[in-house]
Amino acid sequence: MPADRPTIVATSGGFTRRERGGLDWAGTAHLAVDLAKVPTSRRPRLTYLGTAGGDQRTWAAEVHAAGERAGFSTTVLDLFPMPSVEDPAAQLLGSDVVWVGGGSVANLLAVWRVHELDEAFRAAWQAGVVLGGVSAGSICWFQGGTTDSFGTELRAVTNGLDLLPYGNGVHYDSEARRRPLVHELVGSGVLGETHCSDDGVGLVYQDTELVEAVTEVPGKGAYIVRRGEDGVVETRVDPRPL
Repeated sequence: MPADRPTIVATSGGFTRRERGGLDWAGTAHLAVDLAKVPTSRRPRLTYLGTAGGDQRTWAAEVHAAGERAGFSTTVLDLFPMPSVEDPAAQLLGSDVVWVGGGSVANLLAVWRVHELDEAFRAAWQAGVVLGGVSAGSICWFQGGTTDSFGTELRAVTNGLDLLPYGNGVHYDSEARRRPLVHELVGSGVLGETHCSDDGVGLVYQDTELVEAVTEVPGKGAYIVRRGEDGVVETRVDPRPL
């Protein structure tokens, strides 16, 4: 069974570091799997894309190991040096959850469009495949957001997939320049209403509606930034602990 409605879990989280090395899937990723409504008779089918990080093989191995521990049937879809499956669009459509890793969102969007995955993601989303990801893997679903894809100074990216009609601000509490740049971009109209997440926080959307914020880490927040008559207004959304 697919998700009840088109669903996206956009996060500044998703993984946790193991004490003796390696990764585990964290609460926001498990929530994405829960929202996919996978029958108990089989393992959840999760496809991971590390495009934004250049499809690093060592990271892919960590993802596979984390999937085994979580009970997921994991496929890593590489696009370097060529697609690692015959039909990437079919791979996405046949997944329960697609999770996108962090890195360069500008490069990610360019590579996806070369391979016509922008339309494939929209088709999968509309079919009930739950889309999720962290950092670049969060911003990509929106109209745009803040990124260090172009250099050490944060800049705006405005050519996201536009599945969600908002801007997106990730790492809102851990990188000092993120919050003021979001306010600048919203105030100038470069970004419209922008939804932001502290590290460990996920934003859950059904259709294009923000239905809740969730957190893997106590005390963290989510934020909605809008331009009002008297300037930029930021509203905190208290996340539900996972």
